[in-house]
Amino acid sequence: MDDYWWEPPIAGTELEQLVGALERLRTTFRWKVDDLDAAGLGARIPSSDLTLGGLLKHVAAVEDIQFTIKLTGGRIGEPWESTEWRGGNDWLFGSAADDTPEQLYAYWDDAVRRSRDRLGAALTRGGLDQRIDLAHPDGTHATLRRLVFDLVEEYGRHTGHADLLREAVDGRGEDPPEGWRAVSGRFGPPAQ
Repeated sequence: MDDYWWEPPIAGTELEQLVGALERLRTTFRWKVDDLDAAGLGARIPSSDLTLGGLLKHVAAVEDIQFTIKLTGGRIGEPWESTEWRGGNDWLFGSAADDTPEQLYAYWDDAVRRSRDRLGAALTRGGLDQRIDLAHPDGTHATLRRLVFDLVEEYGRHTGHADLLREAVDGRGEDPPEGWRAVSGRFGPPAQ
């Protein structure tokens, strides 16, 4: 399975399946956006303003939002606090055109590394059933399980977008091939 390190276990626990599904979606998303220059990251299809670079930056911010603000109520931190971003998606998607491919890959790769570390620490503290800072208006707090499921949903949506955009750029296939590793940036398997 090392050649398909992103695949969840065939018969794992709920936690292994959930985190495995997230890692598979992260990897498929990263496969879709990997090894592109500024033109490839900025390419659009006629019916949308989305770009692969904009998706990279957006999902990087979502990773940090999920595992800081929503998990603990903490501040989002860098690199976001020293930018012009004030929480809206428009800036993330639009400003990606001003970033180099290296910056965009670093935003995402670093955010995923931070998220993996924060999720691991949270799981050590209390598992999927623990309450997190995110709460419904009636005061009911979400669980860590809900937070991870929400991120799986986010990746499901945006991996579909990335699939269409990458197909328009160069026809890249649907799933990473056996043994795939990112060419650009620093993304790789989670630490064991």
